[in-house]
Amino acid sequence: MSKIQNDLVENMQKWRRHMHRHPETEFDVYETADYIGSILREFGVEVHERIGQSGLVAVLRKGANPDRKAIALRADMDAMPIEEQNTFEYRSRNKQKMHACGHDGHSAMLLGAAAYLAEHGKFDGTVNFVFQPNEEHGLGAQAMIDDGLFKRFPASECYGLHNLPGLEAGVLAMRPGATMASENLFQIEIAGRGGHASSPHLCIDPTIVAAQIVLSLQTITSRTANPLESIVVSVTEIHTDGARNVIPSNVTIKGDCRTFSEANTALVEKRLGEIANATAAMYGAACKFSFSREFIVSVNSEAETEAVASAALSVNGPQKVDTNCEPRSFSEDFAHMQKVVPGCYVFLGNGTDSVGGCMLHNPNYDFNDEILATGANYWVALVEQQLGT
Repeated sequence: MSKIQNDLVENMQKWRRHMHRHPETEFDVYETADYIGSILREFGVEVHERIGQSGLVAVLRKGANPDRKAIALRADMDAMPIEEQNTFEYRSRNKQKMHACGHDGHSAMLLGAAAYLAEHGKFDGTVNFVFQPNEEHGLGAQAMIDDGLFKRFPASECYGLHNLPGLEAGVLAMRPGATMASENLFQIEIAGRGGHASSPHLCIDPTIVAAQIVLSLQTITSRTANPLESIVVSVTEIHTDGARNVIPSNVTIKGDCRTFSEANTALVEKRLGEIANATAAMYGAACKFSFSREFIVSVNSEAETEAVASAALSVNGPQKVDTNCEPRSFSEDFAHMQKVVPGCYVFLGNGTDSVGGCMLHNPNYDFNDEILATGANYWVALVEQQLGT
């Protein structure tokens, strides 16, 4: 059932393309937040700015008892440090900055829902529209929480959404439980004894140590972890301080690992350190291991996932709703909000063809404007369902 009409769809497209044309990154999204705030004020929505540095919360209260219940809806605002290769008129005007993950579309859909609900919404309660900075580095959600997000704007439920290329345009997909993986970074610094490439017997070659470590790390997924549980360990960088005819003194290995549980994150951290240290010692080299937890696992709570499924079905019908989609190995800092307030994160298909099928974080990506109405209608349906009179 569509409540968002043509005029509002056109406005959402205009807002989305303005944000696409003027992308900002990390916490430096002040102009984007100001633009969003100015639109919300036009519809009479209460706006609170500079939360978590550059975040924004818009509050809409309606009904006889607006304090009865409050829910939070979140969209991200930040772009990426990518030089856009698209040639359309609204391509990025900011060098080395691009909306390559669709956050312009996420913000436009939430704006559209806020505009509709402000004028026509039928509910009894409070909606907190949360526009978050710096999702890409995984810092924005926690910054807003630390700045009192849920203390200043209490909510009993929170909801997030992300477009998904490769999923049919307009399909809404969700699942209960672990939905997106944690992301963890590791670094292994190997110190050997460098020397002339013609005299390896006088050296402790850290490249040999590094090669053995890289191969051995794959046994974490194949021989240590439960094969029924998904774990990814990827070596992404190897650096030396050597030259063509020099055995280096040092090699640094960097990598990324993903898991769907805290127990497996701890297991991976433990085994990474053990393998690195033991292998280095075997060759007489020294080793320094570090492990950084960047994103936590995103977990959709049962009740809120059921609510999301119900709202999605009311908008799309069963043919375009997947209530038990596969978990995804990418990561999202919305998980920090879900850790404070129970919630659900839903995927919205961006398309599978030339219109919306280009993968995220690609210089040719663009958000599919054809799904703006679906996303906004979903938000409206969810609010009126959860705060129904």
